[in-house]
Amino acid sequence: MTDQHANPQAPLAGLRVIEVSMLGPAALGVHLADLGADVIKVEPPKGDYIREMTWPIVEGSSLMHWHVNRGKRSITLDLRTEEAKEVFRDLVRDADAVIEAMRPGALAKRGLGFEDLVKINPKIVFCTISGYGMTGPYASLPSHGIAYDTWAGLVKPEYDDNGFPCIPEHPSVGIHAGPLFGAFGVLAGVLRARETGQGCFLEIAQSDAAAGMDWYRAETWKAYERPESEVTGNKSDNYERRAPGTAGMREGVRYQIYESADTHILFMASEQEFWRNFCEGVGRMDLFERWPGSKFADHAKGNLELRKELAEVFKTKTTAEWVLWSGEHNTTIAPVNTPETLAEDPQFIERLGFMPHETHGADMEPYPVKFVGETPVDPTPAPTVGEHTDEILTEVLGYDSAKIDALRGANALGEGR
Repeated sequence: MTDQHANPQAPLAGLRVIEVSMLGPAALGVHLADLGADVIKVEPPKGDYIREMTWPIVEGSSLMHWHVNRGKRSITLDLRTEEAKEVFRDLVRDADAVIEAMRPGALAKRGLGFEDLVKINPKIVFCTISGYGMTGPYASLPSHGIAYDTWAGLVKPEYDDNGFPCIPEHPSVGIHAGPLFGAFGVLAGVLRARETGQGCFLEIAQSDAAAGMDWYRAETWKAYERPESEVTGNKSDNYERRAPGTAGMREGVRYQIYESADTHILFMASEQEFWRNFCEGVGRMDLFERWPGSKFADHAKGNLELRKELAEVFKTKTTAEWVLWSGEHNTTIAPVNTPETLAEDPQFIERLGFMPHETHGADMEPYPVKFVGETPVDPTPAPTVGEHTDEILTEVLGYDSAKIDALRGANALGEGR
């Protein structure tokens, strides 16, 4: 890997982003930094309290900070002072984008919103990312990441042993998808700005992103509002409407989770071709002859007799053996990992692995996009508060020592407060 600050061949080398962020939405900038962009994180004097938020705490800082702020440079500016605001404007003059990763309008209140900044840099792309976005009745509500998933209908409440409703273990969606959509938007805006000379203002709601990632279920419910003469189920189910999304697979048999000899596997032979290959491979063509299924999307829903037969078959091999076997017989079997066991999976080890804590502060997955034939960017560890203040002032803005001393004297850099 190559340090992104010293690699002019990195995919986003030459892209400069000024980021003012608090907590998880800072992940928008890390998508750009991981591809070589120079992301300058502007922090208040006391820094982004993400370092103390969530868990685990790794060597004094949260894992979230190590991950979403890696590859960035940090400068402290007290934007309550006019001198610091002028430094911010200087940073924006030659930048490509500004990310406001907090409540919308926070920068505008300081006279540093899009309408202010576009006057000094007509090509600036200004992106604000927040929980519920700039509009709507929830726009001003304080919130945390799980709210966007509960709002979007992604989290089904469970009940604990005392009968109280509780939050189940679940993968977070909105807090991760929002920054990803935002990074796409920023790059689209920069491409157009470089072509036309005209910047833009875009906004992202992490709640919108959570709903967008689960579009299939929401759109299925909407489709079912139409009469059955217009919207039906699949041919394999005699056109009976299934429950939306994965709920329609709960009673599946050829598309289902089974116990292996050691853990679990996912069987996905809903296409007739894969089902035939499986039956041939295990020497059970009697199963195919009895239940051949339809050509496509036939899960053998509710066939408990077949399900019991398959349950016994899958207990004869370990998960690793079944995965290898499926490749040899061209059928569809996948491992069922947990967040803990994923690290031991050979596919994970080959494709991703972990960047080690010895060099990156925490053991973290690398950026998953690969440019074939190129050495991936190696992000620097997440910065301490204001770690690069002098470096940015001198190397990026060209300030001399006298000007920097004057800024310190005015408390513009937040020191001494």
